Amino acid sequence: MRRAAPLLLTLGSVASGGGDRPTQPILKGDLQIHDPTLLRVGNTYVAMGTGYENVDGGTLRIKTSPNGIIWTDAGTLGETQPAWVEKQLGTAPPNLWAPHLFARGNTTYLYFAASLFGKNTSAIGLMTNKHLDPKNPAKGWVDQGVVVTSQQGDTFNAIDPARIDTPDGRAWLAFGSFWEGIKMRELDPVSGRLRASNPKLYSLASRGGGAIEAASVLRHDGYYYLFVSFDRCCAGLESTYRIMVGRSKNVTGPYVDQEGVPMLQGGGSQLQATYGRYIGPGGQEAIHDGSRDLLVYHYYDGDQGGTPQLQVSPSRWGADGWPTLDPLPGGGQL
Repeated sequence: MRRAAPLLLTLGSVASGGGDRPTQPILKGDLQIHDPTLLRVGNTYVAMGTGYENVDGGTLRIKTSPNGIIWTDAGTLGETQPAWVEKQLGTAPPNLWAPHLFARGNTTYLYFAASLFGKNTSAIGLMTNKHLDPKNPAKGWVDQGVVVTSQQGDTFNAIDPARIDTPDGRAWLAFGSFWEGIKMRELDPVSGRLRASNPKLYSLASRGGGAIEAASVLRHDGYYYLFVSFDRCCAGLESTYRIMVGRSKNVTGPYVDQEGVPMLQGGGSQLQATYGRYIGPGGQEAIHDGSRDLLVYHYYDGDQGGTPQLQVSPSRWGADGWPTLDPLPGGGQL
């Protein structure tokens, strides 16, 4: 994530009813997005999300905002999926999933997943852009092919990618869903592809085959924080997604929750769950934005029949070193 002075000091400073504590911001405009990723490019925020099934080839959706509050639809990343997707999966999926934007120098890296729902026949792909134009964020992308794959018989699922670069100059990719949970591989920081000299597959978190996915790793005050989603995704009003977190002194783990329970043994401290109209929050990404940290996620809007919507919230760091989110606006209602 590019570091710059925050654009909008009022993000998350809406006063809660009858009190002085700020709430999460009320976003406006076109907010329909699933599995969001967010990147500041100059003075513009660019968000991408999972494609709509069988619409524009199911390619990734794009939104932009001048301030992080008011959002506009910016179309899709092309109208066809990369040619390697159908060859890798054996069929063309109805959509591409869970993109992740990451900036290093002048290059923007875009990781994304191609998969078949409920199966681990999956692949994580990579595109790069040497000069991402926030006024035309669909242009300039170069397909770099497959990064990680999984197939029936593997113990992991190659979806939901998230990259983090560490102060020692190394780069890492977290990913995974169900099966044995969240995994990590080392990347070459320049190419963005797997580092051939380190073939180790690291294990970060698991629920013994249960629902865990949407990994994102953020460094803060000497710890690495692993954010994940537990429980049922993608079911609209019936979704039970919730956002969990653990931390470690090392990027590759071991991660534990606030009670000291290892995340490899099902641990995780709850950060956000269903409240009011904000149903099944998850698919999150934790990012640095200037001097602050943000958590970007989707929820299913109970007032819109379960349509997935974007939410961006500042992360607050307590004296105990653990993150919290401000309350939802209006007690979960608008």
